[in-house]
Amino acid sequence: MNVTKGGLVLFSANSNASCVELAKRIGERLGVELGKVLVYQEPNRETRVQIQESVRGKDVFIIQTVSKDVNTTIMELLIMVYACRTSCAKTISGVIPYFPYSKQCKMRKRGSIVSKLLASMMCKAGLTHFITMDLHQKEIQGFFNIPVDNLRASPFLLQYIQEEIPDYRNAVIVAKSPSSAKRAQSFAERLRLGLVVIHGEAQDAESDMVDGRHSPPAVKNIAAAIHPSLEIPLMFPKEKPPITVVGDVGGRIAIIVDDIIDDVDSFVAAADTLKERGAYKIFVMATHGLLSSDAPRLIEESTIDEVVVTNTIPHEVQKLQCPKIKTVDISMILAEAIRRIHNGESMSYLFRNIGVDD
Repeated sequence: MNVTKGGLVLFSANSNASCVELAKRIGERLGVELGKVLVYQEPNRETRVQIQESVRGKDVFIIQTVSKDVNTTIMELLIMVYACRTSCAKTISGVIPYFPYSKQCKMRKRGSIVSKLLASMMCKAGLTHFITMDLHQKEIQGFFNIPVDNLRASPFLLQYIQEEIPDYRNAVIVAKSPSSAKRAQSFAERLRLGLVVIHGEAQDAESDMVDGRHSPPAVKNIAAAIHPSLEIPLMFPKEKPPITVVGDVGGRIAIIVDDIIDDVDSFVAAADTLKERGAYKIFVMATHGLLSSDAPRLIEESTIDEVVVTNTIPHEVQKLQCPKIKTVDISMILAEAIRRIHNGESMSYLFRNIGVDD
């Protein structure tokens, strides 16, 4: 049964088969068929898009998941948006569950804030609404000058814990670093479980050491050369403390939560630490499973018992390589967001009990 008003067109980009599969699931929930569009690569690797049905005066929703070839994925999306814009679509909404380049959202040394650049490109191409899920930093919403709906996957992951982990009441929620403590605290409070934080892991790319604040070199005579009476106090360099586990995991199930699983080295190291301190089962849960490089092999050889991610990013190949990887379907919330936006209904229902810190 069609649950939307007329005038809705749902397109799927052509980045990978999983994108089409996710789009079909959303279409089935909405009671609409996917729109006809041809997206392909020319022999010289240029992307060509042909919209094969009228979108004049209609609400267009373009679904795009991020494949391994992220730059081709972005160009497909931009060209599809621009094609719909030049075909006189009424509105063009991008449904991009994982926002690429989201880790490059801060200035580092002499680099650039690539997330801001990508947001500007999407808006310039003709996007009028942006739907995504669990942005790496919520402040990325401010890079867009169009409405942004940052949906949450946590209800689906919480449901998985309650239904698929029989003795989850004997579990603790683990933050593998202090930076992910807020997310872990949110899970722990909703499940009424204990919270454990691992402190002292290897420094990651989000640290102050690489954000540019130590450049130019902090040398006292430079300040003196500027003005004889000026002496800028030097910041002491950070020293990595020994690994400390704040909380008890002995005889418990440890559930590590985060937003992105890409390079799994830090997760494997955290699992080893928890195992040494008595955890008898270890789960890793995250919204976006990039699982790059040899992540499947490392997970399979590690002490991690199960890795649970959503289908915001295709990872079928990784699942074939590693049976420990499980998938949670989030097409339901994406379909409901599309339906509400198209019908002009409130989106607050999708953000029930979600606080500012969630």
